[in-house]
Amino acid sequence: MSELLVDFITSLDGYASGEGWPGFWGLEGPEYLAWLGEQPEVTYLMGANTYRLMSGFAAGEVPNGQDEFRAEEEASVDELTQASKVVFSSSLEEPLAWANSTLVRDDAVEAVRAMKENGSGLLSTIGSLSLCRSLLEAGLVDRFRVGIFPVITGATGDERIYDGYPDVALEMIEHRTFDGRIQLVEYKPRVLEHPPLGAPARPSPPH
Repeated sequence: MSELLVDFITSLDGYASGEGWPGFWGLEGPEYLAWLGEQPEVTYLMGANTYRLMSGFAAGEVPNGQDEFRAEEEASVDELTQASKVVFSSSLEEPLAWANSTLVRDDAVEAVRAMKENGSGLLSTIGSLSLCRSLLEAGLVDRFRVGIFPVITGATGDERIYDGYPDVALEMIEHRTFDGRIQLVEYKPRVLEHPPLGAPARPSPPH
């Protein structure tokens, strides 16, 4: 049976990126990069928006505000290109141009449930905030990992990660510090039907 990891990198205030900031907020160091290079073989799961963004980078498109990729960003994209990727979308067309990518049009939750039951090894999300939320709400996430970078992007932050999430209890199973500044925390998540004191949860805002 496969294990499912939801994996985010965030600013301290919970944004996935920020306008005008480079990848990793420009704060990745040698310890963090070495750890990234030691990660086990994984199959990445993503939605259409993340696929369009990342496949564009793989094809040479440079992020807004940059003249060229930094070496660390280029290496990260190259590693993703070599990895197996499953893309959930009803709008993309086959064949997908990004190497080692498989398109799945079926319901993502049921498809991932089947992948977990019938597969082996590690499945990991990349970006794809709504996909991650759906998988968490369905109780399919085994590990929830966050790399927290020491910046607050209140003025420029983009993609607030936890908006629309249910209440979730998190049991810490690992924590590390890289390069004296990047915090990595990993949890076993448990979606709550209601807060600990029993008050009904507020409904999620419409999307």
